Amino acid sequence: MLVSIFIFHSSEYILAICIHGSSNVTLKSLLFSPNYGLALICSLLEYLLELVLFPGIKEHWWISNLGLTMVIIGEIIRKMAIITAGRAFTHLIRTRQEDEHKLVTKGVYRFMRHPGYCGFLIWSVGTQIMLCNPISVVAFAVVVWNFFAKRIPYEEYFLRQFFGPQYEEYARKVPSGVPFV
Repeated sequence: MLVSIFIFHSSEYILAICIHGSSNVTLKSLLFSPNYGLALICSLLEYLLELVLFPGIKEHWWISNLGLTMVIIGEIIRKMAIITAGRAFTHLIRTRQEDEHKLVTKGVYRFMRHPGYCGFLIWSVGTQIMLCNPISVVAFAVVVWNFFAKRIPYEEYFLRQFFGPQYEEYARKVPSGVPFV
């Protein structure tokens, strides 16, 4: 899990620098918050506690391999989203349109409006499945889904302002990529 977290966040930071330039990238591009850190600590504690009290629960390699597969798929989807969107992809929601901000509907965006969020949801739940952490699987799924259930409508409010009918039609045809949002 620690390796997947390192790869995820360092590659996000490197891609942000490559796309936006080092002068426009801050440590916020690592996408690490106190709540996220707390969630990771809780998942590590769950892993260690279950390893001591219920070691058999951690011996299901096929479950761990499923989680690893989800981590890889989530990582690929998210990075494809970042690379495809280029300068239109930012970690902070834009509240005003800039010249380089174009509506991206090609590549992975043909299949979902928010592939970056979809990829992160798959990746984050996958990290917990990989650890065979049943409590954290549910907690990560609920917390991350709730975060995106609030963030997507907020972001789409501005996308509708920026792109008008073009975005409306895109939203009608293409699912968000996050279930039930």
